Amino acid sequence: MSYDECYVKSVIRTIPDWPEAGVQFRDITPLFKDPKALRMISDALIQRYISSEITHIAAIDARGFLLSAIMAHQLNLPLVMVRKKGKLPGETLQQEYSLEYGTSAVEMQTDAVTEGNRVLIFDDLIATGGTVLAAATLIKKLGASVHEVATLIDLPDLQGSARIQEAGIPVHALMAFEGH
Repeated sequence: MSYDECYVKSVIRTIPDWPEAGVQFRDITPLFKDPKALRMISDALIQRYISSEITHIAAIDARGFLLSAIMAHQLNLPLVMVRKKGKLPGETLQQEYSLEYGTSAVEMQTDAVTEGNRVLIFDDLIATGGTVLAAATLIKKLGASVHEVATLIDLPDLQGSARIQEAGIPVHALMAFEGH
């Protein structure tokens, strides 16, 4: 089965004005109820990385966990988590990042990756890029390198993927949607 972007986009729901007015929320939850669409996106991502030099997949909380777990299993790679502050047990590193109004923070366990690891960061959607850049900072602080960022959806109007690429990190998106 090959990847059919039009089909997958038709499965993703757009919910207007959620979580606030003016936002067109791209809801990927219907993909998990559609085995055909889930297989298409999983296979497309797995095929991209099957012969790559990545050693780990770093999944960003929370919807990024779902697809990255499939990828890690099929690629036989360790899956490490980048979670919201206070959600991981044990010793962690924290990185703050800016939001439109205020700041937030993500964490990784200090033993998640080590020097020499080549990490693929996966998030379900790139908007402003803040979360991904914070995750990349944590990975580098732990001595590993970021091979690439993969995402299901890019919102290029918000310039997140451009910011990530300006930081020297390649971005691979399966599809893009206009707007917020």
